[in-house]
Amino acid sequence: MADVSVASETLARGGDVHGEVRIKPGGGGANAAAWAAHTGAHVILYGCIGDDPMGRMLSEALSESGVSTSLAIRADARSGAMLVVRQRGERSMVADRGANARLSVEDLPARLQARALLVSGYLLFDPGSEGTVVAALARAEAEFVAIDVASWPLLEAYGSEHFYASAQGVNFLLANAREAEVLTSRPPVEAARALAKRYRWACVKLGAKGAVLATKDRVFTASAPHIDEVDTTGAGDAFDGVLLAELSRGADPKAALRGACEAGAKAASSTETWPE
Repeated sequence: MADVSVASETLARGGDVHGEVRIKPGGGGANAAAWAAHTGAHVILYGCIGDDPMGRMLSEALSESGVSTSLAIRADARSGAMLVVRQRGERSMVADRGANARLSVEDLPARLQARALLVSGYLLFDPGSEGTVVAALARAEAEFVAIDVASWPLLEAYGSEHFYASAQGVNFLLANAREAEVLTSRPPVEAARALAKRYRWACVKLGAKGAVLATKDRVFTASAPHIDEVDTTGAGDAFDGVLLAELSRGADPKAALRGACEAGAKAASSTETWPE
């Protein structure tokens, strides 16, 4: 997807104001892939783009970032885009799934072999790609089979029990505090412990407060470095990519969690979503 970022002190409904508008490559999977590749991990991204300038920009940017890609091209669909509006410290987003919703089972290999596999909840919550996610999880041959919940409003609409049923092949759940609350009706640490009863690993991201990672019998915590926040878009994706990359290479969970928090903070302290 492409991220269209708009920053303004105020918006005038029905009128014009000055602000900053930036277009850059993005999307949860692409963001996580770029950050994982930055750590030295070998990453392959499966996805779907349109036959348009946005799609070509994303494909070229991923290649330049060291990410291998297998991107299906849909000539009759436009590449996905995310509008991110930042106003007085608040961030709102509108997602146009575009070609992303057209990713099909045929676009994936029969076996998905890796140390870690990451799937975005956005794909699961879209009827057009829901079946592809279920198939991908069934084809996964990885130590870490992860899903990032990605959106609490979409999760609420989809339903927690429906989510649990669809994500049966997952052993690693990633969520922010609001998403974890929707799933468990509990505060972050308690939510992580509760989710760890369903999944081998459960991670709850707490933004500027760090993160908690729980297993059946252990809980790890890490603080986030203090930063001057610029734009948090993609910070959670950076966290995901680095956490899974570090765990895949055998890092201690505490160290991996700390490294993930550092990556998320670095992303949030810059206007650039990907590492420079």
